[in-house]
Amino acid sequence: MRLLLTWLINTVAIFALPHLLDSVEVDSFTTALFAALVLGLVNTLIRPLLVLLTLPVTLLTLGLFIFVINGLLFWAVADLVSGLRVAGFGSAILAALVYSVISWLLSAILLRK
Repeated sequence: MRLLLTWLINTVAIFALPHLLDSVEVDSFTTALFAALVLGLVNTLIRPLLVLLTLPVTLLTLGLFIFVINGLLFWAVADLVSGLRVAGFGSAILAALVYSVISWLLSAILLRK
């Protein structure tokens, strides 16, 4: 049940992005559901490998390169999911940051133990 609630929280976060950023478009709630699923899978399977491979750069930039990785993954998901559009790489970094903040806030409120 907690996994489904987390998925819905991430869906709401993606669905809220176009209302906060002009550079992101989401066609429907169904698109946001699918994008949240794909983003969750990408973050679970691909992100740890990318973080490990780019560890020297991440250390040199004092962790700021993680924002680039998050933006690249968000941009890749936007290319994979039809109905989710991001204007460019900078917009993808900003969208990933805003998505993370919204998701974190909703999770903190709704998923208390």
